[in-house]
Amino acid sequence: MLFKSRKPKEINYSSVNSEVWKKLKRNKMSMLSLFIIGFFVLIAVLGYTITPDQTPFANQQYLEIAAKKPFFKVDFLRIYDNKNAPKRNFFKHLAFGTKNPYSSTPIYKHWEKGDTLYCETYTGEANNNGEIIAINKNTTEFKIKQKTFYLGTDRYGRDMLSQLMIGSRVSLSVGIISIIISLLIGVSLGAIAAYYGKWVDNLIMWLINVVWSIPTILLVIAITFALGKGFWQVFVAVGLTMWVDVARVVRGQILSLKEKEFVEAGRALGFKDSRIIIKHILPNVVGATTVITASNFATAILQEAGLSFLGIGVQPPMPSWGTMIKENYGYIILDAPYMAIIPGVAIMILVLAFILLGSGLREAMDVKT
Repeated sequence: MLFKSRKPKEINYSSVNSEVWKKLKRNKMSMLSLFIIGFFVLIAVLGYTITPDQTPFANQQYLEIAAKKPFFKVDFLRIYDNKNAPKRNFFKHLAFGTKNPYSSTPIYKHWEKGDTLYCETYTGEANNNGEIIAINKNTTEFKIKQKTFYLGTDRYGRDMLSQLMIGSRVSLSVGIISIIISLLIGVSLGAIAAYYGKWVDNLIMWLINVVWSIPTILLVIAITFALGKGFWQVFVAVGLTMWVDVARVVRGQILSLKEKEFVEAGRALGFKDSRIIIKHILPNVVGATTVITASNFATAILQEAGLSFLGIGVQPPMPSWGTMIKENYGYIILDAPYMAIIPGVAIMILVLAFILLGSGLREAMDVKT
């Protein structure tokens, strides 16, 4: 007697995701962390369109107003040069910023006499005695505008708020790219080691143990020296040191899954190993990898900040939170500790948000609850 084979009932992942989202929403700390992460992501995406300093790398320097306290205000004389004004493309401006179409000079005071405007440049001294600039109002296009530096200026006279906002791009970018690299390597090696076992598992586990035994920061520094200093090199260096955790978790999950009935059924039906691993086994380890991904994201942000602080990460003039701390940590013992504390607090808040999100995801995906 012949029996008609019945297709196994598939898991409704949409209902599972909906249940996970409901559990996550009930966790107030997880929702707060999602809001914080979303806020930083929004700042990073909008970038130069919302920063006070919209020049490339937010690197407009005014040495006359270096190391000023938050909410410092000063007038600027802007002289426009329409002939050499750069053309502004929205998407290029969003990604890279645009040079100002004017020359800008901080001034202490200004007055008019006939058709001439006189401005005394700002020196920052108690008894300001700056250079006098004379401008013909009929032949020169100019504007005098007051600017407020809400977080003050650094030792080069750059806007701290703009540096902080653009620096969020580096931290989030390092997290995203390094996580992608670590997932590609870790999931692949972990799945292959667990599924095939024997000498393949022994070889991959030997490699994992070797990498695991090397202190992470030393390995990152070694890879950075090998690849060179720069923006993309940091991504690769951090990503190549984070795959070990992913591989160990994936291997452990698949070791318990590969003996299940659905895997044996796939083998009996003649499915290829790659199809069984990718379509049937890996979807069942998404929960565990999601949790460790959130934790590794926080680790990547810390590693990038540490490399930039040591001077082997993102290089100036590109702003980075770690670089900001490095450039201004000497002011901690002076009268401007906020210059190093503000980027440090930003790192702390973003890292804590990812840790809380990972904790919330672990609780939401726990089958026992």
